Amino acid sequence: MNAQLVRRLFDADAARRLAAEGIAPALARVLAARGVTSLRELELPPRDLIPPLQLSHVSEAARLLADRIEDDARLLIVADYDCDGATACAVGMRGLRMMGGRVDYLVPNRFDYGYGLTPEIVDLAAGSAAGRPDLLITVDNGIASIAGVARARELGIEVLVTDHHLPGERLPDAAVIVNPNQRGCGFPSKHLAGVGVMFYVLLALRAELRARGRYTESTQPRLNALLDLVALGTVADVVTLDRNNRILVAAGLERIRNGLAAAGVAALFQVAGRSPRTARAADLGFAVGPRINAAGRLTDMTVGIECLLTDDPARAVALARQLDELNRERRAIEADMQFEALAELDDVDLASRRTITLFNEDWHQGVVGLVASRVKERHHRPTIAFARADERSLRGSGRSIEGVHLRDVLDLVTKAAPAMIDRFGGHAMAAGLTLAAERYEGFVEAFEAATRASTSAELFARRVATDGPLAPADITLALTEAIDRQIWGQGFAPPLFDNEFAVVEQRLVKEAHLKLTLELDGRRFNAIWFRRTQPLPTRVRLAYRPAEEEYRGSRSVGLHIEHASL
Repeated sequence: MNAQLVRRLFDADAARRLAAEGIAPALARVLAARGVTSLRELELPPRDLIPPLQLSHVSEAARLLADRIEDDARLLIVADYDCDGATACAVGMRGLRMMGGRVDYLVPNRFDYGYGLTPEIVDLAAGSAAGRPDLLITVDNGIASIAGVARARELGIEVLVTDHHLPGERLPDAAVIVNPNQRGCGFPSKHLAGVGVMFYVLLALRAELRARGRYTESTQPRLNALLDLVALGTVADVVTLDRNNRILVAAGLERIRNGLAAAGVAALFQVAGRSPRTARAADLGFAVGPRINAAGRLTDMTVGIECLLTDDPARAVALARQLDELNRERRAIEADMQFEALAELDDVDLASRRTITLFNEDWHQGVVGLVASRVKERHHRPTIAFARADERSLRGSGRSIEGVHLRDVLDLVTKAAPAMIDRFGGHAMAAGLTLAAERYEGFVEAFEAATRASTSAELFARRVATDGPLAPADITLALTEAIDRQIWGQGFAPPLFDNEFAVVEQRLVKEAHLKLTLELDGRRFNAIWFRRTQPLPTRVRLAYRPAEEEYRGSRSVGLHIEHASL
């Protein structure tokens, strides 16, 4: 994409200290720009995790679960239908069973029941053939489920909410709520994914059962066996990778590399054509996570959860292949929808607007979030894409840009027009909502007005932060290997460099990607710009990532282009 490339500032003294400790100077500069000042900060031992007891109400949750396990009560996990929800469900199921819990799960079909613990889901759980649950446990949802929790109380069913989404002004009347983002919670990391919250609840439960004499340090269940699932859900949910989350992800990746992953995770690596021995966070985010998510987008998440729960390698591979096929179907649907969305915007004067809102009668409601993401990336505007949920309602999914808090903007819309949105929720960068079809046109303008009222115009000029130039001698396999050893992600962005290149050759491959030969100070590099078809001028400043490439057993460094300053 064309952009204004702005070089990140960094602490030169910190960069020199890191280089003196053995970090490649180019990488030392990158790390210093992300606030790293010493090699010690790059060490991510599990012992440095924030202690569970700093998470508000986690002790009450642990006591509640311990009591119900001792009562042999029936526990039912109510999961969300994305990868974070699926991994949180699998972590909860595996962890509670390790500690003697009689537990099952229920995952709503997004097309029939919508999001979260609704009254209809409670009634479905209460009428289950397996028997009415004594305790409902929400994972990656529940903080907005006021009516659902009220219905559970009517039926005499307790509810434990574990969630990480931002709460509204009212909280559900649950027995216990564990959420680092609820008011009054002093947990230092506000960026735990839903799966991270569930993992912390299990750590507290294990400590509670130890205190009750059920386990000793030597006999207690080894919850580190769940960390590959925690890492997968954390990366796939694109939460900020602060140090606490990077510790969780690093520990999970280590298990995957050492061949200790759950059978389903190993199978997903296999069908994705990725090697577990060299697993990186990017593999979780771009290869494994999307295959899990495909189930929730097109059908329901049951097949994804079952893949993560099974210990039978053959069954895991069969389920992973189903997920892979669903992901292929999802990609085809997304491609058609994206083409229609971008075509619809061809004649729209986006320079005069700060938001993009789209709706098509034929769009698939499970894929609109991906379309919103692609449009947002292309046009650098907060984007919400809608599909029809039923005869009267539309369901939308939005993605935002840095500096525009999407959930807060939707909250402004509801304050200005309380009847506009039926329900909404989410984060700064992503949110979902439902509204009556007849209110769509009004919402388009209300969304634009709320965004204008809460943002400044400078946010909408595309600026891309880079880590500055590399000398040709710096662009080596040693640098790519050093980069790959770090945990990168949201809030700890992977390196992005920029240089002015001479474009020696360029051609399209598969009619979709621009293949390039670039020259920098007399040295030539192979490069590719995925999903770009427009040619480049003969000299151009490009933002790129060095990447290892292998061809017929020979390894080399190529450049993956992401932006141009034209």
